[in-house]
Amino acid sequence: MQIFKAALFVIIFINSFGGFCQSLITGNILDSDNNTVLDYVLITNSTTKETFISNQNGSFELSKFGTYTFKKIGYIEKSVNLDSYSNHIIQLSLNPKQLNDIIINDSHIPKKLKNASASINVISLHDIERSNNINFNAVLNKTPGVFMQSGALNTNRITIRGIGSRNLFGTSKIRAYFKDIPLTNGSGETNIEDFELGTISRLEIIKGAVSSAYGAGLGGTIHLIPEQGNFGKQQINNELMVGSFGLIKNLSSLNFSTKKSSLKAIYSNTQSDGYRDNNEYDRQTFTFNSSHFISYKDELSLLTSFVNLKAFIPSSLNETNYLNNPKSAAFTWNQAKGFEESKRGIFGLSWIHDYNSKVKQSTSIFTSFRKGYEPRPFNVLSEKTNAIGVRSRLIGQSKIFNNSLIWTIGGELFKDNYKSSTFENLYQDFPSEIGSVKGNKLSDFKEKRSYYNAFFETNYDISVKTILSIGLNINETSYTLKDRFPVSENNPDQSGDFKFKTMVSPKFGISRELTKNINLFTSLSHGFSPISLEEILRPDGKINTSLKPETGWNFEVGTRGSIFQNKLQFNLSLFRLNLKNLVVSRRTEEDQYIGINAGKTQHNGIEIAIDYQLVSDKYFNVITSLNYSINDYKFKTFVDDDIDFSGNDLTGVPSNILNGIIDFNSSVGFYGNINFQYIGEIPITDSNSLYSESYSLTNLKFGFKRNLNKKLKLNLFLGLNNIFDKLYASQILINASGFGGNLPRYYYPGNPVNYYTGINLNYTI
Repeated sequence: MQIFKAALFVIIFINSFGGFCQSLITGNILDSDNNTVLDYVLITNSTTKETFISNQNGSFELSKFGTYTFKKIGYIEKSVNLDSYSNHIIQLSLNPKQLNDIIINDSHIPKKLKNASASINVISLHDIERSNNINFNAVLNKTPGVFMQSGALNTNRITIRGIGSRNLFGTSKIRAYFKDIPLTNGSGETNIEDFELGTISRLEIIKGAVSSAYGAGLGGTIHLIPEQGNFGKQQINNELMVGSFGLIKNLSSLNFSTKKSSLKAIYSNTQSDGYRDNNEYDRQTFTFNSSHFISYKDELSLLTSFVNLKAFIPSSLNETNYLNNPKSAAFTWNQAKGFEESKRGIFGLSWIHDYNSKVKQSTSIFTSFRKGYEPRPFNVLSEKTNAIGVRSRLIGQSKIFNNSLIWTIGGELFKDNYKSSTFENLYQDFPSEIGSVKGNKLSDFKEKRSYYNAFFETNYDISVKTILSIGLNINETSYTLKDRFPVSENNPDQSGDFKFKTMVSPKFGISRELTKNINLFTSLSHGFSPISLEEILRPDGKINTSLKPETGWNFEVGTRGSIFQNKLQFNLSLFRLNLKNLVVSRRTEEDQYIGINAGKTQHNGIEIAIDYQLVSDKYFNVITSLNYSINDYKFKTFVDDDIDFSGNDLTGVPSNILNGIIDFNSSVGFYGNINFQYIGEIPITDSNSLYSESYSLTNLKFGFKRNLNKKLKLNLFLGLNNIFDKLYASQILINASGFGGNLPRYYYPGNPVNYYTGINLNYTI
């Protein structure tokens, strides 16, 4: 590990800034969403009709002033007047009708989505704007294979292909990044729902353990790409939205830029009384994102995000209350007025340097913090996390046997310190209107968690139509726990160290062009998920050194492309994931769990995504979308506490999910969409003795956009969710136990019919 660290920091601090010739017009061509370079863009002089091609790194050099058009499949053509020798930044926007041709950056190797050898879905800004800009689940659940349950705005669980379904509270076994900053902590837990959805321009979801560069997580990786500033524009934007259950949201943004620099600042405040009792929500966020081109070879960018949240927790209900009084909160949570209060911030600084047309470097350093306070009926939790890390990689291109080889090599170092204490909750000793009262300390822990990822990945053109992808991830994770609570007969010292053996996860993939517009791909990859410290601690205070992390092999075959003159775009994947060393959280007390390895699971599935341009002309267009997942997830071998559940359906995952969308836009400014979602039944218990009922939801949104003048744009919108007022469980708590003779609380009721409406004004200075 020391050798790896030394090599990594040598890469980070190499500095070879290059000058550029002032007698040439130079520039960089970027994706407007994420500033990914766009290679081999066709550049045409509008007067002379001379054509040029940008290089692999998105750079170009021209000798004459004039108006030039920039054209690349997957992006909207753009004309720019170049009248100076300064470096020009050209940003191209996605063409929603050609998403398979856009450039993605899943392994830090820019390539067309249709050439990827893995199952990757892109959620564009247009997809995000289809819903109410409040809930991530409204966006993620339109992606086949991804399922986000949402018991409240601050209570969520994400699964990808069934991975993470056994985590009782929150999301685990899935990695997430905000640009280049990890959102997954040292214990493998991920939280994205606190972030402002209005700051995100795009999401790239890599499904399965196929991303060597992002840690080879079993479920996959969610890459959040923040909104970038527009170079050469100054804009002010404000959106005010109100809705059911006391919803008020205001989002303000400022874009300031020059030809070389862009700054984007976004502030939002979201408040809601909530549908249920003890369900109030108040969140403020601030996001700042800037990019500066020192030269056409060097880019510096800064990303800062801060979230201040206070959200009350209604918790889950038993079946009787769920059916008869879904607005109610769980009795003890209501009595204690349980809530979550947190402050969270991240900071990242990135440097991209082109050494030459063949090799470039990208390096990011980052730090983050989170401070939380959560009174629960059984105790009061106070916690604090501080993290620091660095990611660096080289990306290059060379030739082998006259065929192109694109490669990346790099690593990530991450370390966080987590302090947590619990206290008595004395709410029962005080009048009910007071709620939680902190009492004596019950525990006091300090954890040091660290890991490193070293990765290598290549794309090699075996032939003109065939690309071979090979990747490798090496991970080492360790924990140190210090128990700072006085030792007694009832409180054994739980201090100790735990280090996983080095995990080596390879990946192999092939993408084959069958026709000009259709590709076939297949992949075989290995992944793993780290164990949390809570899972390796035993009730006697000892660390369970025999507990093993979950590992698995993923095999997949699929096809993506377009037919009917690009009117129909499709993605189809068939996969099998075999997972072993299944970690089960066995509940021993109301707030106490222990982890055990209980067997194996097998995840078989089919995922289909289709987009069809039903009507397309300059006055009116209609796009229909269909996403469908068929899930066959089983416990292959599973024995827990001498009970054999082998052959049963995997708990917490629906049997199938269907999403249908009709989306329209008109030249006069009217737009809208109707979304139908069907969720199949979900096994609630490992014995499969109880399933949730399947349900369907219908949501719609309509709006009107108009340029009031050359500088001011107006957007009015109105949305309705669950328009048929269906009763459904928006989140399930699997294997819940009843304590004190009470019925188990499995169900989080979803919101009934509700509305939102708003106005957006955008002014260009």
